[in-house]
Amino acid sequence: MKKIFSLSLLLFLTSGLYALDSDMDGVNDAKDKCPNTPFTDLVDINGCTKSSVIPDYHYDVIVGLSYTNSDYTTINKTDTLATTFQADYYYKNFSLQASTSLFTTQADGYSESGLNDSFIGAAYQVVPTSPLTIRFSAGVILPTYDTSLNNNNTDYTAGINFSYKVDKYNLFGGYTYTMINDDDYNDGTLNVKYQDTNGYSAGVGYNITSKLYLSGAYNTSDSIYVGAEDIKTASLYGYYSIDKNWFSTFSYAYGISESASQSYLAVKLGYFF
Repeated sequence: MKKIFSLSLLLFLTSGLYALDSDMDGVNDAKDKCPNTPFTDLVDINGCTKSSVIPDYHYDVIVGLSYTNSDYTTINKTDTLATTFQADYYYKNFSLQASTSLFTTQADGYSESGLNDSFIGAAYQVVPTSPLTIRFSAGVILPTYDTSLNNNNTDYTAGINFSYKVDKYNLFGGYTYTMINDDDYNDGTLNVKYQDTNGYSAGVGYNITSKLYLSGAYNTSDSIYVGAEDIKTASLYGYYSIDKNWFSTFSYAYGISESASQSYLAVKLGYFF
């Protein structure tokens, strides 16, 4: 009897020893057709993912610094530094965004600091085919920037953007319409009239590595001022994934038209959770 008990115990221990489940999904490695599934996934009898318990939503917060150099023909050369803040909420194909910035502007005999206009918006993304993504967006521009030219009303914006992926490349473009609700200004010497604007952009991006993405684009938009030249810029953008939570972005824009800022540079750091 003692030998039978010892043999049974040995068989039990050895069977338990070799019935390994490396990814801890409840299916032994010998029968697991989908090894290394994430611990948060629910699997079928073959060890393959049926669903994930990771939530469909996530957030990110992004802080950054930007520098703008302006040298318009109508004003003195100005340098503007800004601290930017952005928060995003994503749920499946739907997203919400809020952003604002604090600025300091310096010019000959002139300086100003304060809060820029703030933005709150929403977007919805659809994927008609696997290479093509279309994004619809709308938002409000809140007049948190204090100015004496009557442009202290809330503006509204809406747009559509597309991205078409070809291997490691993606072609993208977009259109934005902004309804400017500011009141015209006239003090007898200065006459300012505002208008709604149309903006267009087109560019190409490339995934250099799984962590690094770069793109270049051409952008043009009406000025908010009636009679002013269109604003045209060429821009570069970079995105780098530091790890699963942290990421950084880089933006540079060069003014092609005299109505555009001469140059714009921004560096941002974000956290995804």
